[in-house]
Amino acid sequence: MADEIILLDFWPSMFGMRVKVALAEKGLKYEYREEDLRNKSPLLLEMNPVHKKIPVLIHNGKPICESLIIVQYIDEVWKDKSPLLPSDPYQRAQARFWADYIDKKIFELGRKIWTTKGEDQEAAKKEFIECLKLLEGELGEKPYFGGENFGFVDVALVTFSCWFYAYESFGNFSIEAECPKLIAWTKRCMERRVCRLLLQTPTRSMALLWC
Repeated sequence: MADEIILLDFWPSMFGMRVKVALAEKGLKYEYREEDLRNKSPLLLEMNPVHKKIPVLIHNGKPICESLIIVQYIDEVWKDKSPLLPSDPYQRAQARFWADYIDKKIFELGRKIWTTKGEDQEAAKKEFIECLKLLEGELGEKPYFGGENFGFVDVALVTFSCWFYAYESFGNFSIEAECPKLIAWTKRCMERRVCRLLLQTPTRSMALLWC
């Protein structure tokens, strides 16, 4: 019997995009259901009664919530193709650390860049750049955060690249000028068919903020 996989999502969400990238890397077919976050579906409220947020992966009727947890679940259940997490326990722990760092820092700082002005915006921009430089240092000379292979940390961060243009436009700065190796990594990721097909264009993400 084939697995039933349903994804509840909202198209601009960088968190939902992570799940779509992971599913595509594994070559999995699934049913996509777009959510209206101003009028959440009964299914979303039933499947994620605690946070009531997307994305939610429903696998054979069972819900998995929170994007990084979903990506790990996908990697563990369908482990025979395109592994995302390293097999070495230490390297796996390090990958989880950096993905958690991205979750705790990049989204909130990016949000502050486009929702604040003046000193608050400058402070957010400064910390945002510092965080990206730290991630750039972790990337080092490797093609991907996972080394030679596209992996868990790459999935965690690459979906934010759709919003880099918005951050730059609102904050009046250049990420490429500050973190050239990180932008080179972004371009490398976008050469991958999965990322090229699934990730939203920066201008489309930017347009959403003007709605």
